[in-house]
Amino acid sequence: MIRVLLADDQALLRLGFRAFLNQEPDLEVVGEAGNGEEALSLTRTLKPDVVLMDIRMPVLDGIEATRRIVAGGSPAKILVLTTFDLDEYVYAALRAGASGFLIKDALPAELINGIRVVASGAAAVAPAVTRRLIEQFTPHLPEPLQPPAEQPLEGLTDRERDILLEIARGRSNREIAEQLHISEPTVKVHVSRILTKLGLRDRAQVIVHAYETGIVRPGNAEHITGQPFG
Repeated sequence: MIRVLLADDQALLRLGFRAFLNQEPDLEVVGEAGNGEEALSLTRTLKPDVVLMDIRMPVLDGIEATRRIVAGGSPAKILVLTTFDLDEYVYAALRAGASGFLIKDALPAELINGIRVVASGAAAVAPAVTRRLIEQFTPHLPEPLQPPAEQPLEGLTDRERDILLEIARGRSNREIAEQLHISEPTVKVHVSRILTKLGLRDRAQVIVHAYETGIVRPGNAEHITGQPFG
């Protein structure tokens, strides 16, 4: 059973979400929050698997609530809702630790699938979309985003570095498998190890990490830390 917390300032919208989510045999809505502070508090007490988080809420917005939930060490995955598919709010949410985003007018089946995907540990956003989003907004952010990490890939094997670069290029597991001539299950194993070694939550965070530490740069995912790969 996937435990879901709804965080949205529109009560009617929460009611609709609750109605169709609770019809699914593997989903259970365990609570509702009308603002970011409530979402933060209820995440601590109810321990949901997934928080369906609106971005624009009173008291505390969804981006800051996401950042605090992730910083607090909660294992809950955050799936953000937005009115627009590619805007600075979505990018900020990914930077804060969200595992994906959906448009508010998404079909119920898309929302249900997104919840299941993030609950499984994957990212509910196409890798290519994540990369495009990052490349669009990183040039306009203050520099540096983070101090360049010393040996940001220390501990990764050569194969893991190759796969990290392919993730940063926006490629799916299947595309990576074809590019590197390995099986898709092998790619998944390597991705899991990369997440563990770098302390990241999912592949969306791998892409954010790659750009914000300077491992790759907007418009150039061909090199990692100045050295050619693949």
